[in-house]
Amino acid sequence: MKWKEIDFNNGIANINAVLIYGPDAGLVDELCDKALRKLDIEKDNLLAIDANELRDKQDAVFAESCSPSMFGGRKVVIISGAGNDDTEIISDLVTSSSLCATVIVTAGDLRVGSLRKLFEENNSIAAIACYTDDSKTLEALIHKELSTEAGIKQVTPDAMSYMLAHLGGDRGITRSFLQKIAIYVSDKHIVDLEDVEKCLPDTSASSADDYMYSLTAGHIDQTMIALDRLLYAGADANMLVRMLYIHFTRLLTAVVDGQLPKLFWKVADKFNMAVKVWPESEIVNVLSKLNDLEKMCRTNGMQPEILIRDFSLKLSVHAAKLALKRRK
Repeated sequence: MKWKEIDFNNGIANINAVLIYGPDAGLVDELCDKALRKLDIEKDNLLAIDANELRDKQDAVFAESCSPSMFGGRKVVIISGAGNDDTEIISDLVTSSSLCATVIVTAGDLRVGSLRKLFEENNSIAAIACYTDDSKTLEALIHKELSTEAGIKQVTPDAMSYMLAHLGGDRGITRSFLQKIAIYVSDKHIVDLEDVEKCLPDTSASSADDYMYSLTAGHIDQTMIALDRLLYAGADANMLVRMLYIHFTRLLTAVVDGQLPKLFWKVADKFNMAVKVWPESEIVNVLSKLNDLEKMCRTNGMQPEILIRDFSLKLSVHAAKLALKRRK
């Protein structure tokens, strides 16, 4: 079955297994945690395993999943980082007549394939996609978290515009930031631009701007200097990949629909330049490569920082060539 979040909330206790997947890793984690709470799972009744270990530990996983709990209550088995190559083993597990546990399978941005088909076409199991927040859902989330219940009386237009431009790639990061900003302004109950700039996630807001928008505009030196600052400040390479993914998704929407998103004035010119030089096919190709890059950052033996530096340099050079080609 294909599920939406409301289906997940109402039906998680009534199915054998669920696939939670998508580019928003924070939302994937959030729904996984929500499932454990709704099912009231005790620590002793939980088994978590990475999909990379699934084949080697298949017998142990099946034994745990197909035997009643020694402590009473429901059992849950979490298989994280799954892909289409794991479909056969997962299918044998979630369709077993001996299954005693609820199986939660998590994955990244899966294309249509065998794993999604397994969960979407079977009535006893379900799949729910976790897409990154668009401007509409992000604005609704901000209003919900920064509401009168949180002690907030007003969010200024500049502050809202800035948050819409910088958040949305990861639900976990977004919620963490909104909780932080609510505490930060608790004495005055108003969220303004200066507050947002000071409290934006640890990945330096100004450097993140310089990095993403300089990259797509083809400003090579600015891109690499901004990336150096981000990494020096402790930015996580995986999070930078997700930020780039949402940035290129917004760029694709602007190129295809011809409608520019609400942009903070400091980055509007660079984004407008990117809209003019990036064709749709090139953006789609970059999004595919970003999916591959995220997997490499998690599984490749190379340091993620090396991978993101190499990717950023090559992509900014390519953007510069696209800009030069347009000027000619």
